[in-house]
Amino acid sequence: MSLRVIAGVAKGRKLKAVPGDTTRPITDKVKQALFNILAGDVVDSTWWDMFAGTGSVGIEALSRGATFVRFTDRYRVPIETIRYNLAHCRLSDRAEVRRADALAMLLHPADRPFQNIYVAPPQYQGLWEKVLLLLDQNPSWLTEDGWVIVQIHPREYKDLELHNLVQFDRRRYGSTLLIFYRLKE
Repeated sequence: MSLRVIAGVAKGRKLKAVPGDTTRPITDKVKQALFNILAGDVVDSTWWDMFAGTGSVGIEALSRGATFVRFTDRYRVPIETIRYNLAHCRLSDRAEVRRADALAMLLHPADRPFQNIYVAPPQYQGLWEKVLLLLDQNPSWLTEDGWVIVQIHPREYKDLELHNLVQFDRRRYGSTLLIFYRLKE
C-alpha cells in the first residue's frame, strides 16, 4: 500500500511505511472519510496520535492546519519512521515524537488537553478498550469539545460502560471501523 498525504501543505508527499507487518496503516479512503467528517475542525487543533505507526493520521492533521500533534509508539522502528516522515513533509516543528506507552501515560494527570485523540492500536489485543476506559477515568486529556477517534476492525467492537465519555458516531469502511466519542454534556 502506498502511503501519502492527501491534502494541505504536504499534499502528495509519499510517506515511508514501517517495515514488516507490525502496523496497519490507514487506507487513503478511510483517512479521506475521517478528515471529511472533521472538516474545518482540523485547523488550529491539537492531536495525540497514539500507537502512531507511520504517523500518517497526525501528519495529515498537521498538513491540514493542526497546530500541534503528539505522536507516541512503544517501538523504536515506528518512532524512527515517524521522525523521517515528519522531516520529509517539513512538519517536524509542530510535532512531538515520544517513544512511550500510551496506556502508562494515561495513568498520569494530563500534561496538556487535546482536541483529537486518535487511537489505532494493534488489533485484537483489547488495547482500544483499555485506552477508552483510562480516558473515561481521566478525561482531562481532552478539551471540552474534544473527540476520541478509535480505528479498529469491526469484529473488535463492543459497547463499553463509560461515565464521562459518550459514543456519538460510528462509521464502517470495509474492514475498518471508526468510532467517535466525546465528553458527556
